[in-house]
Amino acid sequence: MRLPGRGNAPADWLLVGLGNPGAEYQRTRHNVGFEIARTLIDRWQLPKPKSRYRGLLAEGRTGPVAPRVAVLLPQNLHE
Repeated sequence: MRLPGRGNAPADWLLVGLGNPGAEYQRTRHNVGFEIARTLIDRWQLPKPKSRYRGLLAEGRTGPVAPRVAVLLPQNLHE
């Protein structure tokens, strides 16, 4: 996975927050992975997730000289 604007450097870490897409699962135990992923995106001040790889992907660094991360929230339903 390559980060845009970073000399095409790969992400050091890929974090995948598992959950069930859809309003009926918000704030339920089925979406703990999504909630943790969103918390990390906010904490690390990553850009708003974009639609990529059949999910929502946020990419950036965890700090000024910290590792490059990619946080993915899969959105595919029962394929």
